[in-house]
Amino acid sequence: MKLIIGVMVLITYDQVGKWLMQSLDWPIPGSVVGMMLLFISLVLLPKPPAALVQSSKFLLRHLGLLFVPAGVGIMLLYDLVADEWLAMLVSMVLSTFVSLVFTAYLMQAMIPVDGTEESDGN
Repeated sequence: MKLIIGVMVLITYDQVGKWLMQSLDWPIPGSVVGMMLLFISLVLLPKPPAALVQSSKFLLRHLGLLFVPAGVGIMLLYDLVADEWLAMLVSMVLSTFVSLVFTAYLMQAMIPVDGTEESDGN
């Protein structure tokens, strides 16, 4: 029963995010907003609810199955992928580079600067 309740909570956050973005007419995917709302909720709670933990573990165990529809979609649209492979490659490389730069910048910003260097144990 906890599994079903947890999945219902995840779906509710997704639908609230979609409804919110549709109401505000912003160009942000509703599922991303739903994930942000879930993240904020989990940060504010002292510990995650047991139903969410159980449903999350279940979904993570079966994560590979969630990639099947994407793979089938790529195979169905093979002609389009073959025609646009260069644009797709460039966008994947650029987005990976931007993500790495942003992550490095964010990590540098979050590392405390106290003037001492960490020793390597020698």
